Amino acid sequence: MSRTAHIVRTTGETAVDVFVDLDGPEKIVEIATGVGFYDHMLHQLGKHGGFDLKVNVKGDLHIDSHHTMEDTAIALGQAFAEALGDKAGVVRFADASVPLDEVLARAVIDLSGRPYMVHEEPIDIQPMINTDYPTSMTRHILESFAYHARICLHVTVLRASNPGQKPDAHHVIEAQFKALARALKAATRIDGNDIPSTKGVL
Repeated sequence: MSRTAHIVRTTGETAVDVFVDLDGPEKIVEIATGVGFYDHMLHQLGKHGGFDLKVNVKGDLHIDSHHTMEDTAIALGQAFAEALGDKAGVVRFADASVPLDEVLARAVIDLSGRPYMVHEEPIDIQPMINTDYPTSMTRHILESFAYHARICLHVTVLRASNPGQKPDAHHVIEAQFKALARALKAATRIDGNDIPSTKGVL
């Protein structure tokens, strides 16, 4: 059974092309959004999730990076929803905790078919990474992904100690994407044939 999806999303602001294979037979991750740090985060998602993931985006970066990152997250969520199909045989529930030096992040997932997102991270991290990644966008990216993937997602930064300084924004955000990747890998794993719900549908 192939669990793949190819989503093309074109608006007046962006042109997004996303391909995902949940079973990652080729171990290919190719990301090009034009936003360097965002590319780095999506590469974590593919690599640590064990997915084949190809993302190519042309966005209105002459304005800012918001539309590019938002529309990419929407298309990525749509791709995961399509690739999962009826979710027969998936594990469904999973969580993962990931440390990155001084940071500890946790992601918990239910492939429920009901979009919901809870997000907690330090409020005092640096406002920008480079000149094109506002750190306030992390929540919106995860929310957009969860809504369009139709999953319940909780992402929490449990610890971000950096005595005498603000928490390192790079580590805070990267740990979240790695935790999300590992939780997605576990939740989407095939472990039987039945749809894991007493309702018979997800």
